[in-house]
Amino acid sequence: MTDVPVVIIGAGPTGLTAAALLAQHGVESLVLDRWETICPQPRAVHLDDEICRILGRLGLFAEFSAISRPGNGLRLVDRELHVLAEFRRDAAHGRHGYPEASMFDQPELEALLRSGLRRHRAATLRGGAEVTSLAPEAGGVRVAFTESGRPESVRAQYVLGCDGANGSTRTSIGAVRRDLGFTQRWLVADIRTDAELGAWDGVHQVSDPARAATYMRVGEDRYRWEFQLADGETADGYREPAALLPLLKPWTGETPADRLDVVRVAEYTFRAQVADRWRDRRVFLLGDAAHLTPPFIGQGMGAGMRDAMNLAWKLAGVLDGTLPESVLGSYETERKPHVTTMIRLAKLMGTAMTEGGEFGSLLRRVAAPRLHLVPGLRKRVLSTETPALHRSPLVVRPRLRPSLAGRQCPNAPVGGGRRLDDVTAGRFAFVSTTEPSPAQRAEIEHRGAVLVVARPGSPLHDWLRRGFARAAVVRPDATVHRAGRDLAALCAAIPPYRVREIPRAPVAPASAHTSAPPRPSS
Repeated sequence: MTDVPVVIIGAGPTGLTAAALLAQHGVESLVLDRWETICPQPRAVHLDDEICRILGRLGLFAEFSAISRPGNGLRLVDRELHVLAEFRRDAAHGRHGYPEASMFDQPELEALLRSGLRRHRAATLRGGAEVTSLAPEAGGVRVAFTESGRPESVRAQYVLGCDGANGSTRTSIGAVRRDLGFTQRWLVADIRTDAELGAWDGVHQVSDPARAATYMRVGEDRYRWEFQLADGETADGYREPAALLPLLKPWTGETPADRLDVVRVAEYTFRAQVADRWRDRRVFLLGDAAHLTPPFIGQGMGAGMRDAMNLAWKLAGVLDGTLPESVLGSYETERKPHVTTMIRLAKLMGTAMTEGGEFGSLLRRVAAPRLHLVPGLRKRVLSTETPALHRSPLVVRPRLRPSLAGRQCPNAPVGGGRRLDDVTAGRFAFVSTTEPSPAQRAEIEHRGAVLVVARPGSPLHDWLRRGFARAAVVRPDATVHRAGRDLAALCAAIPPYRVREIPRAPVAPASAHTSAPPRPSS
């Protein structure tokens, strides 16, 4: 390979997701990873239903469900593990048709993503390839790397830096991290056991002023504990079972030590940081290369997969010539404020649950059991819906009244045992409460979109009605581009988008209240 449309640096969840999404659009990519194999250490353990939706788009959710475990939500407990407040998640199906919280082992997820990537001829993964430099060229970027000690290079039209917090892409474009003022050191212990611990099957956040802690069941026989480290403490002090197991005893009880297999003990510094810029011409930052999220709301890895979902379809449209190159500027415009908001929320949750000493502990014991009395707060805490994206050329909404624009359209049932994503298959969609006129239907089809008519009483009809809209233009990443009541104006606002697609499901006939344009031949 000497020329390739896209080079992706890093084969973690973000890079693999980006490569698979691009491949679904027929865009060729080369994924370079410095390691020969998957990192075996467990790291991320939680995904929400919006990220499960991305796995569904990749055709991998059924396989993911076999290696994951739905989570029941979060309990805030005191040092004696008495419940102060409980926030449950729908362990069956949320608004997108997936569990609202799923627990998993990251190496297993990465193996699944790699297996899925091998199904696409357009994607090539090369391990043991360490990128040494990025040099701009006319119309592209020269990517130099070494593989098995041999220097090689490839010319890419675009480069996606998915190489993590310690990767070189961020420094190569001169970006620096902006600290949002949060640093905590934690001990992380992953345990495997065939013993049934009997604890509530969800996340326990322990608000103990002496040592804040987190417990969660990750799989059938996998458990994780996290303990905040005091000044002067390190993970080395807890590598021996004699030092570690007393910390676990409130959950493990009388379980014999020889039935608790320590998978790993590690020290992590939780940080809240965002790179000051995410792009230099044809090089983009995604995932931990662009941002670091404290783990208290379980959104760190998911943020990188959201980056990939946001950028991949835009990049495919630009490479195909159906979208102008200027739309790539919307990636940072949309994603940076969104991820900053999520990081600030994680920081707030971490501070509220772990800091304040004895006074903070007393405040939590008094206030937490009464949180349900605050109007709207419980619903907000329980909701997995993330904030709307900021305005951009691809998020058009009025400034002085509420709008659905920038929010995710629910992956709601549309009849025939299918959901919205099965019908749209990665294209723009026009979701309407009323039948468009023949001329409007022709305009929708001419612009490459799929029409979905939401009948009264259906979830999509109710969603539009609550958003004070008769119709919405929904992007390939399920984000609402524009919504309102003027069908003619909305039809005219659909960006032409005819990127070659690999459909996940056949498009429904018009009798099922959906219609789609003929697929282009290329």
